[in-house]
Amino acid sequence: MLPKSDNIAAVATAPGKGGIGVVRISGRDLVNIAASIIGKLPAPRRTVYTSFKDEEGAVIDQGLALFFPAPHSYTGEDVLELQGHGGPAVLQLILQRCLELGARLALPGEFTQRAFLNDKLDLAQAESVADLIDATTSQAARSAMRSLLGDFSRVIHQLVAQLIELRMLVEAMLDFPEEELDLPDLSRRDHKLASIQAELNKTLALAQQGSLLREGAHVALIGQPNVGKSSLLNCLSGEDVALVSEVPGTTRDLIRQSIQISGVPLHIIDTAGLREAQDTVELMGIARTRNTIQKADVILLMLDAKQGMSADDKKIVDELPATTPRLYIYNKVDLTEESPRIEQRDGKEFIYLSAKTSAGIDLLRNKLLALIGWHQEAGVFMARERHVRALLLAQQHLARASLEGARAELFAEELRLAQEALNNITGEFSSDDLLGEIFSRFCIGK
Repeated sequence: MLPKSDNIAAVATAPGKGGIGVVRISGRDLVNIAASIIGKLPAPRRTVYTSFKDEEGAVIDQGLALFFPAPHSYTGEDVLELQGHGGPAVLQLILQRCLELGARLALPGEFTQRAFLNDKLDLAQAESVADLIDATTSQAARSAMRSLLGDFSRVIHQLVAQLIELRMLVEAMLDFPEEELDLPDLSRRDHKLASIQAELNKTLALAQQGSLLREGAHVALIGQPNVGKSSLLNCLSGEDVALVSEVPGTTRDLIRQSIQISGVPLHIIDTAGLREAQDTVELMGIARTRNTIQKADVILLMLDAKQGMSADDKKIVDELPATTPRLYIYNKVDLTEESPRIEQRDGKEFIYLSAKTSAGIDLLRNKLLALIGWHQEAGVFMARERHVRALLLAQQHLARASLEGARAELFAEELRLAQEALNNITGEFSSDDLLGEIFSRFCIGK
């Protein structure tokens, strides 16, 4: 844990030039710092226009000062904000003056960590601060704000409360083993467990949708040379990010481009064409392609609609990971006079389109969302991979509890472990190492 008693300071606005820049100080007894820089500590939550002065009394900048006394501040400590002009040099001069007066430079995420340690935010809310800042789509930003407002945490707390109630019932049964348990008692226990499982499954589904909004999905474009992979990447991204040529083997290295479909981020990776090659550079590109295939969330296998699936294409198919969702795309329908469409054959889906004319691209976009598991739902909240893992772990413990109905001690233990997994989400049960890992990824000043 980081110490909470010392004063910390940092520039709280983004690096670079801007109309306004903010230096934030948090800690205890900021009277001396305020007196030295702006003359006196401002009245609580009242904006004061003033001059920011250096050690010799010369004016560094002019702007607004705001004071938030503990505990009614972001961090739960005394907080002083100095809002001046947004130039890097002037902000550094103000920050340096704060450091000269005894504050130290804040570590990444330390303001939000202090908010967590002072019970202003729980851990899920604290993480959503960073998620809101990092959101790349409007959908992701809205979901992060729902989490910051506590929607996700409230659902977790409700699940924990139900688990505690069930545990109390089970513990009461364990306290009186000499008494025969009535069937209504066991029925009540099993009914409560089933209700908690249903609510947990719903929460997990929403969290997985939120995880997609935060992380996105990695989509690998693969196929033989010259089937139109780069053209499809350009079409999906709406710009010429990949070189298109009729010469096979033009793409030698991976080309990555992030796009969004209905607010969901997708990371498209255009790969080198898979074929027998002798060129050293092309062979390196093919090796990277195979590595990318193993890590992809979705695989798009590009085929030439004029030629159909050749023996070389079948060889590529045979080498694909069996568990990774895939889609077969027959490109260049503009040369065959076929219409864009989706076909299903032998349990597989095939999309016919033209990357050159964009015909059928909307069919591909909708199918991509389905492949990654996205479905529009109200109330999606931002979730991280660790949240999903914790929910899955709780789900597993509840499933085991349902199998231990005849052994009350094991039933109770599985409930305890499920509660512990859920508490890990909001921070009621978290190791110092986990907290350090989470807050170290924040930006300085937040």
